[in-house]
Amino acid sequence: MNGQHATVPRAAYAAGKHLRAVGLIGVMMPLAAQADFVEDSQLNLGLRNFYVDRDFKGENPRTSRDGSWSQGLDLRFTSGYTQGPLSFGVDAAAQYAYRLDGGSGRGPDSVLPYSQSSREQAREYGRAALTGKVRYSKTELRVGEHRPTLPVAFQDDSRQLVTTFNGFTVKSNEIDNLTLTGGRFTGISTRESSNREKLYLFTRPNGPRHTSDGLNFAGATYAFSPNLAASYFYGQLEGIYQQHYLGLTLNTELGAGYGLKTDLRYFNHNEDGDALYGKIDNRSYGAMTTLRKAGHAFGVGYQRMLGESAFPTLNGFVPQPYLVNWSAVAFIRPNESSWQARYDYDFVAMGIPGLNLTTRYLRGTGIDRGGDLSQTAENERDLFLSYVVQSGPLKGVAVEWRNIHAQFKHGNDYDENRLITTYTWKFW
Repeated sequence: MNGQHATVPRAAYAAGKHLRAVGLIGVMMPLAAQADFVEDSQLNLGLRNFYVDRDFKGENPRTSRDGSWSQGLDLRFTSGYTQGPLSFGVDAAAQYAYRLDGGSGRGPDSVLPYSQSSREQAREYGRAALTGKVRYSKTELRVGEHRPTLPVAFQDDSRQLVTTFNGFTVKSNEIDNLTLTGGRFTGISTRESSNREKLYLFTRPNGPRHTSDGLNFAGATYAFSPNLAASYFYGQLEGIYQQHYLGLTLNTELGAGYGLKTDLRYFNHNEDGDALYGKIDNRSYGAMTTLRKAGHAFGVGYQRMLGESAFPTLNGFVPQPYLVNWSAVAFIRPNESSWQARYDYDFVAMGIPGLNLTTRYLRGTGIDRGGDLSQTAENERDLFLSYVVQSGPLKGVAVEWRNIHAQFKHGNDYDENRLITTYTWKFW
């Protein structure tokens, strides 16, 4: 295996070292103060079996086929808090994956680490980390590893191991209906890496990597009512870009069992400081509205990219689900206009709880390829089917099939199938 990827002993050793640190912290606390720390703690082991196969079409694709089959583990310890006005806690996590099939003859599949020198996927990889936390009243400081779901930084749980960020965050709910969030991330561990690295702007596979010292961010979300909320976030990837985000979510009851959800999203990006990637000029807005009735949900969305640049993404194509048309294709290229039509069905309405269907079609046009090249277009069709066992010895086991068909006016089409089985074992 390539030396840069963690082996089982290395991951186990790191996890053991961190858990010993957790134990040491516990010993140092007065026994009376440990009560909530221990009683409110949780230890879970997430199991994920992940199969992916991508078949490329057209002339001269970079590879005819890529994919892999792997088994992953995600062990997470979450403590409670010590007693007192200023309370403390600590979380620990260890992730590990083992390749069951793939390897030689398969290209990089965005799931497992890939060595360009040996042209082979890693047999195994993993990582472990700690997060310390301090709480006062309704304000919490967290330092260490994070799995954020913010407009400025989003975890990636779409493959095998989860993309995580390293740094600190502060979250406060001191004012009713108002959530304030701020922090700084200085490192990232992407979904297909054992290592932590600095943040950079993803341009293309094996593209330039001008690293930033950190991502600074702050934002607020205010709930005007249970059905109406608005958000603003600011992000600064030092030396690369500045980002502004505005979002509005509205839920409306229409009567007779109908409900309407509307999401409005706006991003604005421009270069920051030394402009390590040159000029960045991207503004995007999107709207998504979904009509619900019983188990049915019908949605339509529109998204527009403005400016000379594509929507900026971080290391290894970290996702941005706050874009209404985010998907496998993403639809974030310069000047791209895209729309989607979506249908979801929850089979609980037919007496089959746990079974869900999602299908959608997305199309993007008007893409600026630069220079004198003609504009281009792309589209994607998705079919997702998932089931969670509701009872019996397999209760909690979830199985999901994802079928993705992507087409490009200038580029290689592909068909992709993912089969994912998950289960979370709760020790306490």
